[in-house]
Amino acid sequence: MWITSIPIGQWLTIMVMALALGFDAFSLCLGIGIKGIRGRDMVRISLMIALFHIAMPLLGILTGIWMSAILGQITVIAAGALLVMLGAHMVYSSFKGESSGWIDTATLGGTMLFALSVSVDSFSVGVSLGMYQSHMLMTITAFGLLGGLMSILGLKLGNQVGQHLGEYGEAAGGAILLTFGVLFLLPG
Repeated sequence: MWITSIPIGQWLTIMVMALALGFDAFSLCLGIGIKGIRGRDMVRISLMIALFHIAMPLLGILTGIWMSAILGQITVIAAGALLVMLGAHMVYSSFKGESSGWIDTATLGGTMLFALSVSVDSFSVGVSLGMYQSHMLMTITAFGLLGGLMSILGLKLGNQVGQHLGEYGEAAGGAILLTFGVLFLLPG
């Protein structure tokens, strides 16, 4: 089985990063769910986010592998720095109250644009993981599954609860990415 060939530390790192990016999707979907959304639209939005959470890190990993071949060992430092910057930006944006703006998720184009905006962070993380040479299939599977799952949970919870958790989900995800970035930078 392909999971057993992955070192436990790398497996845990990928799962925690996928969860961190899933929290970002969760918090944004929570906001959409609060405004009211039909079950069919929840499924469409979550599936689109899952697909983008597969495609974006895949492109990122391929870019990171390419950069790693060119730059060599310095890419681990670059990967850590990229995660630190991305995590810090997510935390800052969540407390600053910035958002990607309202996108009409009732249309296919709006849903794709929303899914892209939610998944841009997973491209950057994918670049870092590609430079770090993480397991590609495990990464995109975990990112896609957790991105889609956290999206549907955010939409459903938003439909039922309210706005209390939205900003904290993105902050938690950013803090996790920031932590892993610092760990990448520490001498090994």
